[in-house]
Amino acid sequence: MSPTILTLLGPGEMSGLLADRAKALRLGKGWTRETLASRAGVSASSLKRFETSGKASLELVLKVAGALARLDEFGKLLQPPPARSIAELEHRAAKPSPKRGRI
Repeated sequence: MSPTILTLLGPGEMSGLLADRAKALRLGKGWTRETLASRAGVSASSLKRFETSGKASLELVLKVAGALARLDEFGKLLQPPPARSIAELEHRAAKPSPKRGRI
């Protein structure tokens, strides 16, 4: 079982952190904003807004990550928690996924 990591970052801080990391990766490659925007298929102004404010659509963030060869890291997000036993794993496999919430 993996430990739960406590974070004090909210959505705004996390988006700013992602923007800072994307900018650092871009600069590490020696690319201008225009170069990354072109490779990602986004506008330079949208990329600038993301890098300076952290505000961007999920699609833009994924395109930028793809252009920076880091898209695979997003595949690890929002995974179900690991099963704690074989019985729990079997129960998950036998039970159909709910189509909507109840609460």
